[in-house]
Amino acid sequence: MARISSARPSAEPSSPEQHDRRRRILRAAARIGGEKSLERVQMHEVAKEAGVAIGTLYRYFPSKVHLFTGVMAAQVDRLREQVHAPAPGTSPEDAVADLLVQASRYLMAQPVLSASMLHASNTAHVATVPDTMHIDNTFRDILLRAVGIDDPTVQDVTLVRLVMQCWYGVLQSSLNGRASMADVESDIRLACRLLLAPRSNAPRSKKRRA
Repeated sequence: MARISSARPSAEPSSPEQHDRRRRILRAAARIGGEKSLERVQMHEVAKEAGVAIGTLYRYFPSKVHLFTGVMAAQVDRLREQVHAPAPGTSPEDAVADLLVQASRYLMAQPVLSASMLHASNTAHVATVPDTMHIDNTFRDILLRAVGIDDPTVQDVTLVRLVMQCWYGVLQSSLNGRASMADVESDIRLACRLLLAPRSNAPRSKKRRA
């Protein structure tokens, strides 16, 4: 089982060279993590693949939990860049469902890496792994944009958070072999319809005249 080897948070890069080293580490971890489970990935092989000293790796990522939570944060950033406006006539619920189905298909195409990312991010504590907050905030903003809400209410944020948590659970079930991709897509679409119905920009039903 992966564990956090240090209570300290990871260092944040400040110079272009440091940002480049961090990106190389994340790319190396993603490549190795695509072939080996989280338990089998060794930090020294990630450092070697990335061309950095092992001390540099541990400075940015004190544990494999930090490392693969960082990989997931990079994947979420990539998703944000690839999100396009929904086709005309698409309901907000369907727009969110379409986005999550697309993300699910992408993640299921790399099941070993996806299992490691989900395990790491679910294990990570926000106090020592800042990428957890980055994942939550970025993913929330992606879904709010898809649902067409620029100024979310507290309830909107809560509903989107519930959609995210439901999606994580459905995806984990599929990675564990408990649900087919068809089940995943069906469950995601149903969850979006049910959970996003009370959102602030939902059409209001007309009151009956007395």
